[in-house]
Amino acid sequence: MYVWYLLYQNLSSLSYNLFMRFRQLKQQSKTSNQKINKIPTPPYARIPDKIKAFITDMFMIYVPILYIITYVVMGGKDEFQSSQLAPLVGVTLYGLIYAFLISKFGQTPGKKAYTIKVVDDKTLKNISFFRALLRFLAFLFSATILIGLLFPFYREDKKSLHDIICNTIEIEVDK
Repeated sequence: MYVWYLLYQNLSSLSYNLFMRFRQLKQQSKTSNQKINKIPTPPYARIPDKIKAFITDMFMIYVPILYIITYVVMGGKDEFQSSQLAPLVGVTLYGLIYAFLISKFGQTPGKKAYTIKVVDDKTLKNISFFRALLRFLAFLFSATILIGLLFPFYREDKKSLHDIICNTIEIEVDK
């Protein structure tokens, strides 16, 4: 009988030791994963600054494009209004200029004025031209359905739908 008792004691202490060892390993892996995945979070761009930067870009980039198309290429507002191709050309030119500026500098003139930069959300580096162009197209989609533009009000990282689609984020940078 005593043998069975000793065997029971040894097995219970062995199982307890194994359980505790497993628990320690699990806690160590959690803390090491947290240390590896923990990147310092950058200061996210404020929503009013994003809106002001967008309006600034409209006046500095899009309005001159429309003016040139309307009065230099088309010859007047009547021809521009009757054309279906002219607004499409204007939006396409704006999208190409926007994508170039975002991919090269991470900023458009409006974003630079309000110290906002568009970067990859994991590496915090500039994005490629095609990804910036996809971001612009996704912006057109999210602006069309309007829900995509309301996302920043409900998210902690203030990402819009086009930022979620392209894995980008708008951060504040130093001047």
